Amino acid sequence: MAMLLTRRTLLQGALGAAALPFGPGMGHAQGAGAESRIALVIGNGSYRNAPLKNPSGDAAAVADALRGLGYEVVLRQNTKLPELIESLRDFSIRAPKAAVRMLFYAGHGVQVRGRNYLVPVDADPQTEDEIPKQSADIGEFVDRLSAIRTGINIVVLDACRVNPFAGGVIVGPDGRRLKFRGATPGGLATLDAPVGTLVAFSTAPNGVALDGASGKHSVYARHLLTNMQTPGLQIEQLFKRVRIAVAEDTGRVQVPWESSSLTADFCFKSNDKGRCGS
Repeated sequence: MAMLLTRRTLLQGALGAAALPFGPGMGHAQGAGAESRIALVIGNGSYRNAPLKNPSGDAAAVADALRGLGYEVVLRQNTKLPELIESLRDFSIRAPKAAVRMLFYAGHGVQVRGRNYLVPVDADPQTEDEIPKQSADIGEFVDRLSAIRTGINIVVLDACRVNPFAGGVIVGPDGRRLKFRGATPGGLATLDAPVGTLVAFSTAPNGVALDGASGKHSVYARHLLTNMQTPGLQIEQLFKRVRIAVAEDTGRVQVPWESSSLTADFCFKSNDKGRCGS
C-alpha cells in the first residue's frame, strides 16, 4: 500500500508556490546570488544482492561540492524504499520555489519495459514484474519537475551499474535462487529530457557503468567532481569533457550520454565576471 500511495503523491507535488522567472545565465551565472538552488543527492551501495563500493563516497563528495557552490543540499545514503520515495516526493514539493533543481543519484538503476527505476537497498524482487513495485520510477520524477514552467532541472544518474536482476536468475543473501520471467536489459533506457531539463547518464542507453575498481569514486563521479569546479564552464561543455575523459579512462567501454532541452545558459561556478562562458 505504501508504494501505491507514495508513487501517486510523487506525481501530485504541490505547484501552489510561485516559481521563479528565468534569468539570463541561469544557475551560478548572472544574478545567481538571488536565486535558490536546491539539490537532492542519493548514494545507494549497501544492497543485499549486489553491493556497490563507490555510491556512498560519490554522493558525499557531490553533496559537499554542491554546498560549496551555494546549493541547499539534502543527502540520503543507502535508502530503503520508503525513504527513497519520500525523498523524491519532498524534493518535488520544494522544487517550484527554486530556480535550479538538481538530483544526483549513484547506485543501481534498472529498466523494465522501457521505464527506468532507481533501486533502493532493500529491493528483493522475485520476478521482473515486482521491480516497479519495489523501486522508484525516475521518469515520473522527471515529469513532475518538467511541470514547473520556469527554472532549470538537472538530473544526473550514475545508475547504470551492472543490473543485479539480469540473467534470469540471481542468488539472494539467504541462498535462494530467484528466477525471472525474462531477463531485464542492462543499463537504463533512453529518457528524453523535457523543456528546461538536462538528464545525464553515466553511460549510453542500455550500457553499463563501472564501479571504481580502486579509489573511493566511480570514474564518472571523479570526472564530474573535477569539472564542476571549472569557472564559467557551461553545463553542455562540462558533460562533454566528462564524456571524453570517462571514455578514455575505460577504453570506450563506458561512454556517458546526455539528453538536454535547456533553454538558458547554466554553469555550476561563474567566471571572474560573474557569468557563464569565457
